[in-house]
Amino acid sequence: QRPPVAVRGENMPPPPSAAPPAPAPPALPEPDPASSSLEFRDCPGGRSALAPPTLADRTLAVACTQLTVEADPAQPRLGRTRIGLVRVGLADAPPDRPPLLVIGDSNTRPSAPVALALAGKAPLALLQRYTLIGLDRRGSGVDELECGPINIDPAGFGTAVRLSALLEQARSVVQDCYLVHAGALSGFRTASTVADVEQARLGLGVDRLSAVGIGDGASALALWSRAHPDAVARLVLDGPPDPTLNEPDASEARAAAAESTFDAFAAACAAGPDCPLGADPRAVVSSFVERLRAQPLASADGRRLTAGMTVTAILIGLGNPDGWPDLATALGAAQGGEPTALINRVAPLLSDGGGLDVALATGCNDVQRRLTPDEVAELTERWRELYPLFGATTAQRLLLCAPWPTAAPAALPDPGTALPPTLLIGIAHDPRGPLEATRRLAGTTPQALFLSWQGSGTGAFPRTPCVTGAVTAMLVDGTMPVDGTLCPP
Repeated sequence: QRPPVAVRGENMPPPPSAAPPAPAPPALPEPDPASSSLEFRDCPGGRSALAPPTLADRTLAVACTQLTVEADPAQPRLGRTRIGLVRVGLADAPPDRPPLLVIGDSNTRPSAPVALALAGKAPLALLQRYTLIGLDRRGSGVDELECGPINIDPAGFGTAVRLSALLEQARSVVQDCYLVHAGALSGFRTASTVADVEQARLGLGVDRLSAVGIGDGASALALWSRAHPDAVARLVLDGPPDPTLNEPDASEARAAAAESTFDAFAAACAAGPDCPLGADPRAVVSSFVERLRAQPLASADGRRLTAGMTVTAILIGLGNPDGWPDLATALGAAQGGEPTALINRVAPLLSDGGGLDVALATGCNDVQRRLTPDEVAELTERWRELYPLFGATTAQRLLLCAPWPTAAPAALPDPGTALPPTLLIGIAHDPRGPLEATRRLAGTTPQALFLSWQGSGTGAFPRTPCVTGAVTAMLVDGTMPVDGTLCPP
């Protein structure tokens, strides 16, 4: 090694000047007090599920109203329809307490129950700052979409000939939809939710609106914020999928995310002392699904459990880790010959007005590409290898959109510098919104702050202290988290 060298220094270049400090991010706008023109009343008997829970630290009050909107904002001639709103807040809250809009994922429940659940679990400080307003997605709640019953079982189809039969069944479903909803079927899409959010903001009487979106409800808020950046106050996008992905890329991303989430579910089950699926849940479930493809399983009341119904039940259940023990129990019972519990989990989705109707309509209207049976057959074989549990079913479901009318692509407005900082939350194992999709969306959103959670399910807030603390600090105090924050499981 060479010894240290002393130099005089008179001929040395001057040291570089210190880099100027990075500019501080702009302050978040203060939430506006409500000056609502909407008349909230007691929720009707049909919404009895909205009864507030009894909690030790808070007394909640719930009220409902309806918002009249265009059936399809792009086609005003089609007339108007109504969507539901629910207001949930502390019983002693003043009427002008700022609103916090809550929009759920179209693949789960209407936003009204999501807002009620959030009011029961969120920190009390959030309810002392805001009154929550749940905005139902198109096709759910009072605007229920009935396209069914949808009884298509994609997992039972493999060859191009059988896929053509699946296409014919899908065409029958779409025809039923048209008989009920006529041309307004195009209104069930994310772009319509963007218009609904703006109408809700005007009805609530605020110049700037704060909001929390979950899953593709967060994607809708992302598009709304780009179209109306001057109307945004404090915005949290919890697990949004990338709204710019078209098919088949969007479906492949969901299949990969579902496989990852199932691995987390299997690990959680196997780690317990009495997992109903044994030491290797993936092997047990995969073998069971293959058995069902050859021979569906009949329950005592005559209903049949098919492979497609089983995969659907798993996909829905993976989004809610709180229900994973019950999902494992139902799968274990079915594998042992008693399928009633698993059938009951998926039956409401397949009935008239079931949750699958609105998820199908929204998903099909949001994408432009339609695939042929031959293309789907090729994807089925390839994805079956890449994504063993969910690849084939996800590929075959692409045919459900084939007869659906193609909507014009939604423009992605440039908000310029007017959009305040937005918090985007990515989830490591989310069957609806892959982590990398949320990261990409954050990379294209001006002044976005990205937070990732190494947990599972659809929606991270308020299920973990790290995420709950960051979201509450931003919404309540206007304190923004450090960009790139990583929250543990």
